[in-house]
Amino acid sequence: MEDAFTVRLARLREQIRELNIDTMLVQTEENRRYLSGFTGEDGNFDESAGALLITVKEMILATDSRYALQARREVPGCEVFCYKQGLSESLPELFKRLNTRRLGFEASRLSFNQHKKISETLKTEAITFELVETEQLLELLRAVKDETEVKNITLALDLAESVFRQVVSGLKPGMAEKEIAWDLEKGMREAGAENISFPVIVASGPNSALPHAVPGERRIGEGEPILIDWGAKFNGYCSDITRTFVMGKPDETFKKIFETVSEAQRRAIDAVKPGVSTKTIDAIARQYIEEQGFQGKFGHGLGHGVGLAIHEYPRLSQFYDKPLKPGMVTTMEPGIYIPEWGGIRLENMIVVRENGADVLNRLDMVSHIDGISG
Repeated sequence: MEDAFTVRLARLREQIRELNIDTMLVQTEENRRYLSGFTGEDGNFDESAGALLITVKEMILATDSRYALQARREVPGCEVFCYKQGLSESLPELFKRLNTRRLGFEASRLSFNQHKKISETLKTEAITFELVETEQLLELLRAVKDETEVKNITLALDLAESVFRQVVSGLKPGMAEKEIAWDLEKGMREAGAENISFPVIVASGPNSALPHAVPGERRIGEGEPILIDWGAKFNGYCSDITRTFVMGKPDETFKKIFETVSEAQRRAIDAVKPGVSTKTIDAIARQYIEEQGFQGKFGHGLGHGVGLAIHEYPRLSQFYDKPLKPGMVTTMEPGIYIPEWGGIRLENMIVVRENGADVLNRLDMVSHIDGISG
């Protein structure tokens, strides 16, 4: 039986054959890991742990001395090329070896400075070939998950939800947003997460009207919205969940908004099937929210793919119109945001199956913390 990396490489090679590309340069961290299992992290945008050079028959992992031993351990079936000066300076040698004439590159990853440097180096070496820009080539392949990927996402989700239950059980009025955020991050790390998926969001009262609020000194109080958005990374894969609740008894405004957001999410999830447009799923939730009197209060997209990166394809939004496919994992996160009052967002993760959507979450959605269960 072929392993996952063999299958993924075969899918990529089929794509580059169709584009008449003889060498594909892969620099994006998640794409490198997806194709090879190499876990080196880039750091800043202009820092690199290495690159893959892939032809229809060969794959070379080019890296420097910091990652050479790690690369050989993690990708034993791949040639590891250790460069000394930098990737750009080593490319002429590698291109000659691979007989490169048409080089495919990731348009979203290769910077203008890198492009310029590579071009100047190749000109100096008297090497001529055509640069072929590719857009979302690997990202669209990654959008459809295999069962091992779904399992890893589910494990990351279970871990994050388990820690949330522990943290919420200890919540008290007067705790600072950033204190709660740290408790979640610390708890996920101690529970075995290799990282957090993204900086934890804890937003209370009026702050919860900011979809990407930064936790601060504000202290939570009874009866006000408390929005928490968090996720863990496990075996390289991310999870992403949002819950909004109050401590104590919710008022009628909170109940109305909470029920509207919850029903919008339910309707969207019920509509998920292979072949249905991402734009259509977004419209189902958006239309219901507007029908309930909250026009213009749901500004962001309904959801996004999740995998090795926290934001992947597909996009569930008004502006992305692509058919859903079995194996896609996405969030479903409608929200209503009212300045000066606050906001409510409820987010679950689903995987698209042949007969509809499977919800991966086990954590209930409740309007107050006394009802947290799972």
